[in-house]
Amino acid sequence: MDQRLIDLTTRIAEALERLAPPPPPPLALDAADAFVWQPETTRLVPVPKVSRVDVGLLKGVERQKQLLLDNTLRFAHGLPANNAMLWGARGMGKSSLVKAAHAVANAERAGCLALIEIHREDIRSLPELLNVLRSQKRRCLILCDDLSFEREDADYKALKSVLDGGIEGRPENVLFYATSNRRHLMPRDMIENERSTAINPSEATEEKVSLSDRFGLWIGFHNCDQPTYFAMVEGYAAQLALPIAPDALRAEAVEWSVTRGARSGRVAWQFIQDLAGRLGVQAA
Repeated sequence: MDQRLIDLTTRIAEALERLAPPPPPPLALDAADAFVWQPETTRLVPVPKVSRVDVGLLKGVERQKQLLLDNTLRFAHGLPANNAMLWGARGMGKSSLVKAAHAVANAERAGCLALIEIHREDIRSLPELLNVLRSQKRRCLILCDDLSFEREDADYKALKSVLDGGIEGRPENVLFYATSNRRHLMPRDMIENERSTAINPSEATEEKVSLSDRFGLWIGFHNCDQPTYFAMVEGYAAQLALPIAPDALRAEAVEWSVTRGARSGRVAWQFIQDLAGRLGVQAA
């Protein structure tokens, strides 16, 4: 009887081991310069090649570029730096500038920074990610692209405590950058609704907008004018050595922007992609 119980217990234990997920592999931040955070498996997935634009091709954002580069390089050199919020007009190079700043830092000091992307829907797992990175020696730049919060979304409270509060605080080897089309990360009607329904409207509004105060560096991006748009188009065209006359390039660029109803870095790049395809030039 005892032997049968032992055999049965052994079979149950073996079955449970087969059902259990394998332990996560050890964290290796030297495996790549960029990673994507996967909270389901508590893993950082290496990114072999980052999709980025050279910092010299980012036109019309010279002041924004200098602010972010200075902040990033200070952090890369082990000096104090601020979490940064890049907000404003869509398509003006907010996320491109973060990735370019990361490349500049690593070009200056090889391997000094790891870029880690966390998706908006995974922002509640940010405390877990910070705990994973806390014991690492390599400095890490966390990027959340297109960060915003909607009505009844409580994830912003978790982000608030991580950025500036909490008993542990933000690890010294981690910096957080976010991009958003909204200055305060929330739609205006959400903030106004808080004012109209709360017992103390000012306190309710402060609760909502205080998240953006956790970012020590605010960098605004605004719609570009036509000369800046031309500079973007001409910069991309020169990089790809497109065989087209300057006047023709500008004329087609204007027509493209009119059909899109906007002028921005994204619109300029989309135009160049279309033009390069029509001219039979391989785009990078």
